[in-house]
Amino acid sequence: MDTIIKNNIKESMMLSQAIFENSELTKNIGLACEMIIKQMSENKKLLICGNGGSAADAQHIASEFTGKYYLDRAPLNAEALHTDTSYLTAVANDYGFDHVYSRMVQAKASKGDILIAMSTSGNSENVVLALQKAKEIDVLTIGFGGHKGGKMKSDCDIFIAVPSNNTPRIQEMHLLIGHTICEIVEAHFSKK
Repeated sequence: MDTIIKNNIKESMMLSQAIFENSELTKNIGLACEMIIKQMSENKKLLICGNGGSAADAQHIASEFTGKYYLDRAPLNAEALHTDTSYLTAVANDYGFDHVYSRMVQAKASKGDILIAMSTSGNSENVVLALQKAKEIDVLTIGFGGHKGGKMKSDCDIFIAVPSNNTPRIQEMHLLIGHTICEIVEAHFSKK
């Protein structure tokens, strides 16, 4: 048991260090912050999607924007796309699970909004289709993925590739990166 605990902590620390030393990755995180600040300054909204642990992370990040991260400030318009279970089950039943996010993007997104798509493999079909629908309607796209990026990488304006193939470690880094983005965006809007 002690070995597993220490190995997991060590792997997480090493991956954090790899991100810290990767200037392209940290630059992309900064570009994502700039994009979100610019678009939210123009009253655009942030939509976030993912499956499983990535869905939980999407909901967590959205709540940091609409609630608060550290600072009291006006709520920011952000939403995780999986939280309406009646919609999710109806569309999965009628059209298939691959279409649950693309139909929600079509229903809720407008030109200039932002979609953050999260997938550790980069190959979740419903996430890929959501990104493609977003591009059709001029929604800006940010991808949170793993090392190789998968199919989703080519549909992202900004791609944040965690340099790992280990799903739990990638998800831990996605949350770290999401929290970092929240902190930077919140700092900007709390000045207003």
